[in-house]
Amino acid sequence: MDELGGRRSYSCCKCRSHLSFDDDIISKMFLASSGKAFLFSLVKNIVLGTKEDRQLVTGLHTVTDIHCEKCSEVLGWKYEQAFEPAQKYKEGKFVLERSKIVEVIYKNESP
Repeated sequence: MDELGGRRSYSCCKCRSHLSFDDDIISKMFLASSGKAFLFSLVKNIVLGTKEDRQLVTGLHTVTDIHCEKCSEVLGWKYEQAFEPAQKYKEGKFVLERSKIVEVIYKNESP
């Protein structure tokens, strides 16, 4: 844990399984049906659902729901394909709903 000193991490709200770090956040300006959401470049300890086309606020996208690997909680979605050229930057990125994750700050502990 020493190497994590001072790092901010995000975990599943139900089981506290680690999902990602603050360094992996691309944007905190996303919205989901439950409210605020964050766009991440990397998320771990997840299982992907079935690909489906969804009409979102920014246009048509192919997405897969993201489930926690440990407890199966639906946490958000992964962008598989964006059909609008201006939205292509989202492909391969992950959206985690703020209401589905908890923030953890690792502190340096001196002996």
